[in-house]
Amino acid sequence: MLLIFDCDGVLVDSEPLSCRVDAEVLTGLGIPYTADEIAGAFVGVSQKDMIARIEAERGCRLPEDLAERINRALFARFETDLKPIPGVRDAILALPYPRCVASSSVPERIALSLRVTDLADLFAHVFSAVEVPRGKPAPDLFLHAASRMDYQPAECLVVEDSLAGVQAARAAGMRVIGFTGGGHCGPEHGARLQQAGATVVVGRMADLSRTVAMLV
Repeated sequence: MLLIFDCDGVLVDSEPLSCRVDAEVLTGLGIPYTADEIAGAFVGVSQKDMIARIEAERGCRLPEDLAERINRALFARFETDLKPIPGVRDAILALPYPRCVASSSVPERIALSLRVTDLADLFAHVFSAVEVPRGKPAPDLFLHAASRMDYQPAECLVVEDSLAGVQAARAAGMRVIGFTGGGHCGPEHGARLQQAGATVVVGRMADLSRTVAMLV
């Protein structure tokens, strides 16, 4: 069995930081968003798809270098403020299965996230949405990760915190553990993940090993 981990909101508690930075940059450009609005609409979605949707929904044309502006601000915030999800390192080390990361974020952001939280040594294989035509909720990224790791979709178990990620994993024919331990997850988030197709939902990394064992 192959374990596929999302990064943001599963390995690192980055979503609250990311949503605040996105909202600050967009509002500064005259496209007002709150961090909660960003969280509700775009958690789990690639930056490219987020920008395209904002342009379509707001009827605007955003700067060509918007992604670079957001990333500069966000990466600086990550260097000082980003923390791992509590208990994640021990939880991963307790799982005796091959593993990889499959994230909607760009490779530079994934690498930075894993480095500053001291998780980089746990993952020899990391896959980004920039490697596939369509990001989550399309299944492309998870299918790409499974193929590169030489596993069939039915042999994969995904750990995801976002609706888009759960939908992508289900569309890929994979089982999903929904995770609600990130700082952006409200009290109703677990129910929404289940509605999106999560096989089971956990709220603490301490429960991950037991949950995986139930599904093997």
